[in-house]
Amino acid sequence: MAKMLYSVTMSLDGYITGPGGDMSWAVPYLKPNPLVDELIANIGSLLVGGRTLGGDDPHRGTEREGKAFGGGWSGPQFVLTRDTSRTSTADLTFVHDPETAIRMAKEAAGDKYVNVIGAETARLCLAAGQLDEVLTIVAPVLLGGGVRLFDRPAGDPVPLERMSLSSTDVVVNIWARVVK
Repeated sequence: MAKMLYSVTMSLDGYITGPGGDMSWAVPYLKPNPLVDELIANIGSLLVGGRTLGGDDPHRGTEREGKAFGGGWSGPQFVLTRDTSRTSTADLTFVHDPETAIRMAKEAAGDKYVNVIGAETARLCLAAGQLDEVLTIVAPVLLGGGVRLFDRPAGDPVPLERMSLSSTDVVVNIWARVVK
């Protein structure tokens, strides 16, 4: 059965987007990363938040815009959205119910990962007890504002167990398992 993985690049001060959803800050840190290359081969589907799908793209204005992992991955994507007017396509399915979206993404992924993209979607997966792992790629930059990795005001602590720690010449990769 597929595992649910939230993978994300984060600033040192805990933000995954800059103010207003800006993702251009990430471009200097999207360098070759062997861990990400290995991960991409093990992703069976994506579970993406509706705001994330329509949000800012660090590859805006390039041939890689709108493509998962800058074009490094392709396959079934399930978009969790409240917008009922969106029409699904061959590889892009719009789903309105989190439980259904998680089930469909897991079925599509088979024995590979469901890669969760979007902070709110990751929080929903965590609250449902479905989030298994978190891969945080920490970039050496302070953004000062934007969307936080996990914003859970007054939430109970979520214990994590470190699975691996590695780095490139630009970023630090922290991979952890959610202790259930």
